[in-house]
Amino acid sequence: MRIDIATLFPEVCENYLSASIIGRARAAGAVEINCRNIRDYAGNKHNRVDDKPYGGGTGMVLQPEPVYSCIRDIMYNTGDSPNAELIYMSPQGRTLTQELVKELAAKPWLIILCGHYEGVDCRVLDELGFTEISVGDYVVTGGELPALILCDSVVRLQEGVLPDSSAYTKDSHWAGLLEHPLYTRPEVWRGRTVPETLLSGHHARIEEWRAEESMRVTAAKRPDMKES
Repeated sequence: MRIDIATLFPEVCENYLSASIIGRARAAGAVEINCRNIRDYAGNKHNRVDDKPYGGGTGMVLQPEPVYSCIRDIMYNTGDSPNAELIYMSPQGRTLTQELVKELAAKPWLIILCGHYEGVDCRVLDELGFTEISVGDYVVTGGELPALILCDSVVRLQEGVLPDSSAYTKDSHWAGLLEHPLYTRPEVWRGRTVPETLLSGHHARIEEWRAEESMRVTAAKRPDMKES
């Protein structure tokens, strides 16, 4: 899989994407991730890419031409087919769920646009055919954090990133339930003990316990998931 991120702050994205599991996956060639600076396409000596919104209001809006030039350069001047999925991180978009993550993880190439300030001139979104995706019903300063959430969620599903598929197929939300409670050493901590079933070594009983606990936790913490 290949992911390109168009952003005003590539260093912010690189710091996260170069660490831990994703950093190792990139180093091993399991996934290719590139960060492109929109300011490189400003076309003026001050590298300005924003301006005041028509109609008034606070904040600034990213201009369409620098964004357009950046995305087109990624799509057509990198030696690859231009058939990439274009995604704009936006609070107005489709909410990111595990089912959507699975869809995106199956795509060979994602290009993710990070807005900033008040957002992006809508004409470039329409011109290039972006799909808008939201990480929740709230607003953050820029699209970098949402883009990193999206990257992390899809990269971990790629072959060779995690030890095997069981590392994610038993996670919360994969099968419409939350994950069972987790325990590690010591066996007793501040008077709280590990359930006897987990210490039994009986794999069938352990799996049964985990399934029951998953149902219990989902009903207690997210009853809306049970209802759906």
